[in-house]
Parts: sequence; C-alpha cells; structure tokens
Amino acid sequence: MLNRTGRGDQPWGVTPTCQRGSDAAPAGGVDAPSGGDRTAIRLTLDDLIIDIPERAAGQPLRLSIEPGEIWGVLGPNGAGKTTLLHTLAGLRRPRAGQVRLAEVELSRWRRRLLAQRLGVVFQERHDDFPATVLESALIGRHPYLSPWHLERGEDVAIARRALARMELGELEQRLVSTLSGGERQRLMVATTLTQGPRIWLVDEPTNHLDLRHQVAVMELLTEQAAAGCGVLACLHDINLAARWCHRVLLLYPDGEACWGPAATMLEPSALERLYGQPLAIGSVDGRAVFVPRASGVGAEADGGGQSLL
Repeated sequence: MLNRTGRGDQPWGVTPTCQRGSDAAPAGGVDAPSGGDRTAIRLTLDDLIIDIPERAAGQPLRLSIEPGEIWGVLGPNGAGKTTLLHTLAGLRRPRAGQVRLAEVELSRWRRRLLAQRLGVVFQERHDDFPATVLESALIGRHPYLSPWHLERGEDVAIARRALARMELGELEQRLVSTLSGGERQRLMVATTLTQGPRIWLVDEPTNHLDLRHQVAVMELLTEQAAAGCGVLACLHDINLAARWCHRVLLLYPDGEACWGPAATMLEPSALERLYGQPLAIGSVDGRAVFVPRASGVGAEADGGGQSLL
C-alpha cells in the first residue's frame, strides 16, 4: 500500500504491515531526542532518484535528515545504499531531483564550505601515499586551512582528541599501511570526527570492527546526533538499526523504497521481503532482536516472523 500523506510520523512510500500476536517482541527503534542544537542544518532529499545503470527509475525520495536524528539505510547488496550516500555527498549526480543542504542545492556550495558542514565515512579506505595515523586524521582539518598553510597546534589537538576517542591515540605515529582493517575503519571515523561536520554520511561504519568497537562507533554517532548533527548510516546489521536509529529507509533492488520511524519500518514481514530471508524475532531489554532462520525454514503463515520466545 502506498502512503502519500507525508504528515506527522507517517512514512512515505510502501507502508510495511504485519499482524503479530500479543506475545510478539516489539519492533525496533528508539525515540528521537528532544535535546541538542536545533539550529543546526538539515539535509533534504527533494524527489531524489539515484542513478543506477540499467535500472529503471526508482521511487523518488522525499525526506529530510534533521538535526538530532540518526537515519539507518537498510537493503540487500546492489539496492543502492552506497550510491545514495555518494549522491548525498555530491560525488554522483542523481538521475532526477536534488539534494539541498541548509535549503541550498548541493551543487551551489563551494567545496571547502561544504566540507566544513558535511562529512563522509566511506566503506573502504585507499591509501596511495605513506602517512602516519596522526597525519591521516589531520586531513579532517584541511577544509579549515587556507591554501599552503600548515595545521596549527589547535588542529593537532583536535585530531589527537578524535584519535583518543577511537582508541588510536597510542598509534598516532604508526604508518596507516601497518594498521589492521578494524583500526583503519576507526581511523576513518576519527578523521571525520576531526573534521567536525554537522551532517554525517557513513557507509558501513562498523565494517571490520569487533563487537566492542561496533558499540563505540554507534555511541559516537549517537553523541553527534545529541549535539545537533544529522546522521545517515548505511547498515547491513538490522539490530544496529533497531538499537540506535530513529528513522529507517528501506531500499529494494528494483528501486522501490519506504521510510519512516524505525518502529514502523522494522517489522518482520517488511524485513523478510526486503532481504528474501525468513527471520525470527526476540526481545532483549525490551528491544527487538532479529535473527536469520535456517535456510529452507519458511516464515509463518501470517508473515510476521517467528518468535524466539
């Protein structure tokens, strides 16, 4: 069913529905924060259609990443999560529609000013030149430097605080090429923290990370949202979205999309259709937990996901 009201907390796009018994676990998601700097800027998608070759035009996206919100983007491989993130960062042209930052179309921003407001954590890191961990983190300060000017002591202090936040302080003189995959991932997050943007676009921020550091990164994004930043994170882990995201965007391989509050979007029937995978649902500390069921075990007749309880 298509929902086009766009009013209040009603999601745009296809509204997932699921008939669950009274003993079913609650759907995921957390309430949007009420605090934070509400004067911060927003990122707006205005009838945006991302450009994926050989795919028919998808559903236009009309939503805003508001200050204080964490958006999770879920979808199977090839659905367009990374393409969407690159489009929102101004690195790819959309097929239709536009992206606006602080109500100004993205292409009208000067790149230096844009980089002071919008930061990107990419899925993979490519290091073409030898650099230390500290030198790499200091790249986040480049949007604030005049041409041919070196980093100031204040810039170095900001970078060191960011490295310490990601537990990389003791590695600041190590070459990036000697780091593990997880350490490199945390360095990308620390570099963006050094940059200090008001909008965070993060692609698989917990990639390569152990459980403790996954939590540390998601808690950092939560802190940024609480400080008035807007966050959009492409995720593969449904449970991370259920635990930390206020709103969720579901992207389907055929270009279909639906979005809205996490509690509305993270319904077992919608997620099973999204991934083509039966799910079981449980509850931990009052929050939904989604677990893939064994291959060949079908979903229950009502499509609501089998309870783990």
